Amino acid sequence: MTSDLTHSPARTIGMNSRSVTGTVPGIGAYESTLERDLMEILRFDPEVSRVSPQPIRIDFIKPDGSQGEYYPDGLIEFKPEHPLLPVLYEVKYRADFRANWRELMPKFRAGKQFALGRGWRFEVFTEREIRTPYLSNVKFLFPFLDRKFPESITTWVLQILSDLGEADPDFLLCALCKDKSNRAELIPVIWHLVATEAIDCDLEVPLTMRTKMRAYI
Repeated sequence: MTSDLTHSPARTIGMNSRSVTGTVPGIGAYESTLERDLMEILRFDPEVSRVSPQPIRIDFIKPDGSQGEYYPDGLIEFKPEHPLLPVLYEVKYRADFRANWRELMPKFRAGKQFALGRGWRFEVFTEREIRTPYLSNVKFLFPFLDRKFPESITTWVLQILSDLGEADPDFLLCALCKDKSNRAELIPVIWHLVATEAIDCDLEVPLTMRTKMRAYI
């Protein structure tokens, strides 16, 4: 089994009539909305340093003895301060997996064998792992991630939340100020602090104005 490893796609990702294609800024091209959703999650993850779409061609022998080529959907690499193994991955809808498992399994075995040889992990992600409340939260929070606010404001919000111990956004806003118009201006500050992990809350359930939050100070 041989392969070519590159941080550019090992094959051309282009438009076709059977899939939805496009590009996620900072990552690269996708061939399905499910791939796009995974890329959105990875783009938000502060532990991820790079995602390389289809960086590898893996040559393998099919069950009938003929030569096959497999292009995994991507490779996830993590920042040095996060000692996590790189993940070579495939994205598949569960229905496609069930319908085509005889064809897919030899490819996935080749992918797993290649990944193990590199000291990586091989994962298959389906809509069960990707399309969760966490994805919805990521899509909501991403626009707040790079917003800029005065440090005096963010420090004040975090200090009040720390003094409260735990509070939902509604209660926190009431503690911050009495004027409702001023509260509205502070809502983006709260979501920015959640997006940057300065405020802790459970992102595995839908975010609401009743979500319980704590300050990381």
